[in-house]
Amino acid sequence: MAAATLVVSLLMSLLTFWAVNSIQQDARMNDTRFGRDLGLLLAANVAPLVAQNNRTELARLSEKFYNSTASIRYLLYADTQGEIYFGIPFSAVEVQNSLTLRRRIQLPELAAPDQPFVRQHLTPDGLIADVFVPLLQNEKYLGILALGINPNPTVLSASLLTRNITLAVFISIWILVILGGLFNAVTITRPIRELLVGVKNITSGDFRQRIDLPFGGELGELIVSFNEMAERLAHYEEQNIEELTTQKAKLDTLMSTIADGAILLDCELKIVLINPIAEKIFGWSGQDVLGQEAFIALPKPVAETLAQPLVDLTQHGEANGEPEEFCIHIQSPYKCTVKILLTTVFDHLRNQLQGIAITVQDVTREMELNEAKSHFISNVSHELRTPLFNIKSFIETLYEYGHSLSEEQKRDFLETANKETDRLTRLVNDVLDISRLESGKPYPLTPTALSAVVEQTLRAHRLTAKDKEIYLSAVMEPDLPDVIGHYDLLLQVLANLVGNALKFTPAGGHVILWAYPWAGRVRVEVSDTGIGIPSEHQDAIFGRFFRVENRVHTLEGTGLGLSIVQNILQKHHTDIQLLSEVGIGSSFWFDLDQA
Repeated sequence: MAAATLVVSLLMSLLTFWAVNSIQQDARMNDTRFGRDLGLLLAANVAPLVAQNNRTELARLSEKFYNSTASIRYLLYADTQGEIYFGIPFSAVEVQNSLTLRRRIQLPELAAPDQPFVRQHLTPDGLIADVFVPLLQNEKYLGILALGINPNPTVLSASLLTRNITLAVFISIWILVILGGLFNAVTITRPIRELLVGVKNITSGDFRQRIDLPFGGELGELIVSFNEMAERLAHYEEQNIEELTTQKAKLDTLMSTIADGAILLDCELKIVLINPIAEKIFGWSGQDVLGQEAFIALPKPVAETLAQPLVDLTQHGEANGEPEEFCIHIQSPYKCTVKILLTTVFDHLRNQLQGIAITVQDVTREMELNEAKSHFISNVSHELRTPLFNIKSFIETLYEYGHSLSEEQKRDFLETANKETDRLTRLVNDVLDISRLESGKPYPLTPTALSAVVEQTLRAHRLTAKDKEIYLSAVMEPDLPDVIGHYDLLLQVLANLVGNALKFTPAGGHVILWAYPWAGRVRVEVSDTGIGIPSEHQDAIFGRFFRVENRVHTLEGTGLGLSIVQNILQKHHTDIQLLSEVGIGSSFWFDLDQA
């Protein structure tokens, strides 16, 4: 309001000033034209007198002209050199004798010598128009006539009056503006300021704001309505906070129970929600990554892979678009392989993208199992192909060239085919055992007489030991307690360990099977004086199809025996241990719980 009043007052003052200034300019122009015409008239009358050098008549005519024209301030006559020789209101004696009047009239450079020239200058008595008119007689230059013209008193008085009125109006308007501003500050500005502060506080979320001002009328109704609105908003806020807290608790519970990692990004690709699984996978535990840009927080391989797809989804994401899937290997915080699904979060009511959901699955174990499965199938195929090829080769030889072979050669071929068949059978049985053990089939563990397992193992391998001239024996405590285990599986473990010991022990060596109590459990140990296992291979021998004999000797095996042993013992909640030295022998042992 005050600003508008100020603008109006300024505009009115400017318009008035412009009008007064225009009037004054017109008055000056009229004075200028009047002075020029008056000077030309006087110059035409006095030029003959100046040419005759009749100064007496010149003085009489000039004085008469001066007295009859009230607007003339002065008259000055100068010769061709600019020397002033007569002036009014100066006397002739003063003109001729006064040193103060012996001066020159010098025209400005812009003035033409044969044309009238008008200028104005300010004196203590007011603004004077100076008119310079050349004196010419028969086109002969005789000197200069200078007139001083007083301004028009009527116009001057009117301009002064207008200026005073304008100034008074301007001051009055300013006084009214100041008084109005004070009134507004007391009656309107203060409550409006209070309302503005209250609105800002409510906008910032502070619904406790109230206004207590004793005003009536429409302003009072506005204050009452504002307080009622704040009261309702505070009530709604309490309800919304309670509902949001409940929903957030449900969401947090749901997020924490999801087996996969979950990350929610907004449309600016900043992290707004994350569950503990994702924090663990990406090493964010203990870090505050909420609000960070995904490209900064995610591991470098993940950020580089998802950069363009995320940008594309924010720009061209569809409501029912198919999730995009990525498989990424990361090295930090630990080596793993993750499968990531990108899904858009769409507001169907507004048809607007709200964000992007990222699902993270740690598929390291799955990838390893798939790789192991492929490797296992490849190895099995290779191991099956060798004996099958040998069997087929010898049988084809017997079939095609049997008539030319001796009986001894035929017997050797059949014996070789029979051994390869046994080898193929063992391989198939071992593969079936591995498959059965890894199938998840439960094997009940019950109290089992370990001495019976040891004795049956000795009986099964005694003939083999005798043929190889190896001393096979068992050492057991007299009152050996029963163990918790599965009889058939324990028998298979001892059969593999004793069979390997006999296979890798030369003639004259010893294979001993020990069973004795140890630290509240029962220890079973198979030791031999065989060729031993190099230290660099001792960790690898429990892998599938790994055979040390390929590197140190020519004995054959499936390479699955120790893998089966390890798998069985894991079902008995124990591990196989090894101590071996090349050229001295090996010792395998494990501990079982007592019954």
